[in-house]
Amino acid sequence: MANLLALTNAYPTLSLARGEALIETGEALGELYVLVSGRLVVERDGIEIARITEPGTLVGEMSVLLGTDHSATVTALTPVEVRHIEDGIRWLEQSPIAALHVATLACQRLDATSALLVQLRKEANGNREHGLLERLFGAVTGAETRA
Repeated sequence: MANLLALTNAYPTLSLARGEALIETGEALGELYVLVSGRLVVERDGIEIARITEPGTLVGEMSVLLGTDHSATVTALTPVEVRHIEDGIRWLEQSPIAALHVATLACQRLDATSALLVQLRKEANGNREHGLLERLFGAVTGAETRA
């Protein structure tokens, strides 16, 4: 499968200084970004949930695909360069290979999350947090789970 850096070669590059926000929680601009260089941190409700360090990583896809505001803030940990796709949904509609890449990425993330939840469920068997884990399973699978 083609790499996102190659697929976005014609798009403009934005530079961010350390500490500068790429995405703010609550925005909904429909933009996508592909990391060219540097490191980003993703925070939701003040909690760090991810670090993005791999060139070619897509940023902003959840908001674009769901048609919702961004649920997290993404900030530069170092000087950063990203490719900027102004109309993310249009780009995905016009580039089936890019859309396939994003679908594959989403499935990989869901698979990793599901595996983690299974491990947490095994570790919490009989614990008070069991109800929370059941709700998490329901959110990830889209199905009701037993409480």
